[in-house]
Amino acid sequence: MKRLTQALTFAIALFPAAQALAEATAIDVRKTNGCGCCLSWMNHLQENGFAPTGQDMFGGLLVRFKLDKGVPQRMVSCHTALVDGYVIEGHVPAADIRRLLDERPDAVGLAVPGMPYGSPGMGPEEDREAYDVFLILNDGSTEVYSSYPEG
Repeated sequence: MKRLTQALTFAIALFPAAQALAEATAIDVRKTNGCGCCLSWMNHLQENGFAPTGQDMFGGLLVRFKLDKGVPQRMVSCHTALVDGYVIEGHVPAADIRRLLDERPDAVGLAVPGMPYGSPGMGPEEDREAYDVFLILNDGSTEVYSSYPEG
């Protein structure tokens, strides 16, 4: 009986972690092989309730994938993710992805062009350079979705 009680106590203790994992939002990340900042961004997502999976692509195929998914050339970064019908380009903070999924705008998705220092996966946030997260509209135009000041 004591072993059963211990097993039940252990199982109950694990339940919140298992439930959180089951509730994590799946996000498919396309990246180049061995990109450390892409892996760091994926860790940021995982720490914030997402369940990222990575798929490596050769450079030219990744660029074609981005363009085919509606990412304007001026918005390109190092990785592209797909989540619940949206495209996420570059080092977009998890909080902005959550907001996008909550608000559900009629849009392609979000982008942080380039690789701004201090964005998720690109170094410490307290030393970041200022950057914007852009909403990519269906016609290819963009508008600022959120801004992050210099840290």
